Amino acid sequence: MTDATFTEIEYAAADGIATITLDRPDRLNAFTPTMARELIAAFDRSDADDDVRVVIVTGRGRGFCAGADLGNGGATFDATDERRVADRAGVGSIGGVTRDGGGTVSLRIAASLKPVIGAVNGPAVGVGATMTLPMDMRFAAASARFGFVFARRGLVPEAASSWFLPRIVGISQAMEWAATGRVFDAAEALAGRLVSRVVPDDELLDTARGVAREIADNTSSISVAASRQMLWAMLGAESPWEAHRLDSRAIHHLGQGADVAEGVTAFLDKRAPAFPNRVSADYPSGIVPAWPSRPEGMD
Repeated sequence: MTDATFTEIEYAAADGIATITLDRPDRLNAFTPTMARELIAAFDRSDADDDVRVVIVTGRGRGFCAGADLGNGGATFDATDERRVADRAGVGSIGGVTRDGGGTVSLRIAASLKPVIGAVNGPAVGVGATMTLPMDMRFAAASARFGFVFARRGLVPEAASSWFLPRIVGISQAMEWAATGRVFDAAEALAGRLVSRVVPDDELLDTARGVAREIADNTSSISVAASRQMLWAMLGAESPWEAHRLDSRAIHHLGQGADVAEGVTAFLDKRAPAFPNRVSADYPSGIVPAWPSRPEGMD
């Protein structure tokens, strides 16, 4: 079912998979404050819908996202510009300044309780690249291009990418891409571990849907949601003992639950499982803390 309330994205959910399509093809899906708000709302919707097990994000037309819409020229990123102030009303602040719009989206994606697959179907530049970093898997079409171009615009990487990018690809690769600001192809993205698969253009969505289908058809929604939060949270842990503590608590709690009983019984019976638990009602929020935790200094 497609949701018609959005204007710059399309949201469609069917058979356990929500597909979010960036939908400004005439502008190579350039990022705007409206798109940011709609993406956040779309992830709110997918988290609230127990029938959605996986989210796929892709772009309409020949590009994924060409970066920020630069229609305001040299004042595009000027925090004192009247148009920018109006566009960003209600975004909130952190550390005494208005929040970065790309960061509001990337942090919402990071907090998703459903796994997120990025299906990069063409140019993904600037925020078009950084918004994919908190996605759990990134698949690229052979024609995809990536660029962390901020140094060529006089800016710094945004969307919390100074945290995400080096954790995904390593500090040396992250710094090479950030310092040069150059656009590179899908083969280099794969070699640098920015993406995990490169496929022919016409196979991209089928590949993403195939992985999504495997998750939706075979796994416990509670297990996947908790695992996602735990794996990301432990990227910042100082010691594996922190993971051991969290693992032990989660196993102690979930081991008593209906999904585990069904999963084990189904395996022994050699049949497909029918997991009864639902994220909205059964997610172990008191056991697995929300990630990323919201800091002080925000309104």
